[in-house]
Amino acid sequence: MERPLDMLKRSLNGRVIVAMRDGREHRGTLAGYDPHLNLLLGNSEEWLSGEKVRRWRRTVLRGDSVVYVSP
Repeated sequence: MERPLDMLKRSLNGRVIVAMRDGREHRGTLAGYDPHLNLLLGNSEEWLSGEKVRRWRRTVLRGDSVVYVSP
């Protein structure tokens, strides 16, 4: 059986979509993570209500705000 952190390990250096509790989405390259699901994204875009809000070179997302991560 695969664990959630196994999926993150496979997704390292790949593009992911991260949904947040406040309705935002971040789309970028997964550069790192920890056991608390804190995520580090590179070259990410922040989306809200289907519209791109801004771009970030590096983004740190707090694990308790993450709803899901999609590779």
